[in-house]
Amino acid sequence: MRAAFDWRCGAICALLATTGCVPATESESRPAPPPVAAPAPTPVPPPPPVRHEVTLSGTAEQGAAITGRVSPGVRSLTLDGKPVPVAPDGVFLLGFDRDAGAEAELTATFADGARINRSIAVAPGRWRLEHINAPYRGNASSDADFARRRPAELAQIAAARAKQVDADGWRQTFRWPVTGRLSGFFGAQRVYQGKPGPYHSGTDIAVPAGTPFLAPADGVVTLAADAPFTLEGHLLIVDHGMGLSSAFLHCQRLDVKAGDRVVQGQQLGTVGRTGRATGPHMHWGLSWQGARLDPGKLAGPMGG
Repeated sequence: MRAAFDWRCGAICALLATTGCVPATESESRPAPPPVAAPAPTPVPPPPPVRHEVTLSGTAEQGAAITGRVSPGVRSLTLDGKPVPVAPDGVFLLGFDRDAGAEAELTATFADGARINRSIAVAPGRWRLEHINAPYRGNASSDADFARRRPAELAQIAAARAKQVDADGWRQTFRWPVTGRLSGFFGAQRVYQGKPGPYHSGTDIAVPAGTPFLAPADGVVTLAADAPFTLEGHLLIVDHGMGLSSAFLHCQRLDVKAGDRVVQGQQLGTVGRTGRATGPHMHWGLSWQGARLDPGKLAGPMGG
């Protein structure tokens, strides 16, 4: 019995040894799954192209001002090579002198190096000729006295206009500081007792002495002349921001002082006839970056 079992066992082992086979496990008998491909990366769209724009609003003409807006990223803005201030929201102001040329060049340069050049056609104005029965030297006692006093007065005016203030009055719709009969017109070529003078840099409104005058827009007082100047008399300058300022001449009394912040409609003083004046009136002048502007073009028709 034992011999028969050993024989069978030996036969089986010999067979396994001959074939070299080992029974496969369940996992080895299944085919390997195909490799899983990694998902393709989602394409990233290119950034949109940067748009550089300059838009203008208003009519460019001698003695007028217009506004504009420049797209973000502007590094500098110039008009005929002179810097133009730009507000944080991209809005800016441009003024054209009474003697501005027929064309002005606006250039915007951006942080990425892009540049926009815009030629602006400037329409001509029509100017009057006015004969004034007042001495050219104003309230100076003589031509020599005028020559002695005038340089210091001009220096004060230049310093006042050069100040940079934080004011947003330039954004407002301007109002007339006083209303009355127009007795002198912006841009008129003037002759003083036969002596030719420069053109009239403002608008004259004839009203009785002592009439209050009001701020045409918000601003900061940069000059309040206690002692009357030879030509301007008691002079007041209010800066409305962005290089735009108002000048009020021949005042009888000033109710504000340099450094005061004023709001539109606030009383600034009273009308007089100090300086070079033939009668009581308010001379209102406007200046932007040295360019003389017509107040009527900013304030519109009187009483409107």
